[in-house]
Amino acid sequence: MHHVNLDFRKKVVIRSAEEAWLASPLAGVSRKILSREEAESGHATSIVRYDAGAHFSPHRHPLGEEIFVLEGVFSDENGDYPAGTYIRNPPGSQHQPFSKQGCTLFVKLNQFLPDDQETVRVNTNKTAWRPGQGGLQVMPLHQYDVEHTALVKWPANERFSPHRHFGGEEILVLSGTFCDEHGEYPTGTWLRSPHMSEHHPFVVEETVILVKVGHLGTQ
Repeated sequence: MHHVNLDFRKKVVIRSAEEAWLASPLAGVSRKILSREEAESGHATSIVRYDAGAHFSPHRHPLGEEIFVLEGVFSDENGDYPAGTYIRNPPGSQHQPFSKQGCTLFVKLNQFLPDDQETVRVNTNKTAWRPGQGGLQVMPLHQYDVEHTALVKWPANERFSPHRHFGGEEILVLSGTFCDEHGEYPTGTWLRSPHMSEHHPFVVEETVILVKVGHLGTQ
């Protein structure tokens, strides 16, 4: 496995629903690679699927782990996390994950700022939306230094003003279809836009996206 999509100066669009599942080194766990370093222990962003009963041995995350549970129930020794749960395990943390019934996850490994030591567990099904710009609703999930992560709900036919992304933007479309002047991005699409990129987003149907901004550097 070579380096994949690690040039943060380039825009990347992956419609993950159309990608094939690839076997991981662990039985019962498969994945769709979005970006990664060559080493199993390096920077990686993936969609990961656990078959029912799949489990990992205890392991440590030197530079942190960030998870959004897309389907099923993900578990570790600290609890059970249903679809819609946002998880951050800080640098140096350790756990032993498994899934009794199976699950699908969005996972980012080894991408934390070194001083970001907060452990986060947010069940977004039970968290209130806040009013955002225009008709948007926003659910903040995590903020540290220049990095901001949130869910954003777009009502049908909402349009947003053209804008630039200082420090870049990363989106996973959780439901509906996200759009801009460059194309349409259905559920499961992962988009990464570089520092100072610009677009004019809109939707036709109600759409929910997971958004991270500010973390892609300013080069």
